[in-house]
Amino acid sequence: MTESVKYVKIVEWSDEDECFIGYCPGIIGPCAHGPDEIEVYRQLCEIVDEWIEIFHHAVDLLFEYLLERGEEINFESLLADQEKSLSESHPQIQVSDVPLVTVTV
Repeated sequence: MTESVKYVKIVEWSDEDECFIGYCPGIIGPCAHGPDEIEVYRQLCEIVDEWIEIFHHAVDLLFEYLLERGEEINFESLLADQEKSLSESHPQIQVSDVPLVTVTV
C-alpha cells in the first residue's frame, strides 16, 4: 500500500475538455486526463505517489539546511493556511484534523 491512499483523489468529467480530469486537493491540481475514468485514476495515483516522494525529499533537504544553520521552524501556521485554502477551494471536502508539528533544530 502506498502513502497516497491517505489522500482524497478526485476524477470528474470535464465538459470543456471532453474527458475525465484527475486531481488531488492539497497535493496537486489537474494533472491526469483521458477518456477512461479508471485509467485517469490510475495515472493520478501514480502522480500523487511521485509528488509525495518529492515532498519527503524536499523536507529532508530543508531539515538538513536548518540543522546546519541551527534555526527553528514552526509548521503549525503553514498547515493551518493549507487547511484553510483547501476548505475554501473545495468546500465539499471535509478536512480532517491534521496533527500539527513544531520542529526545533
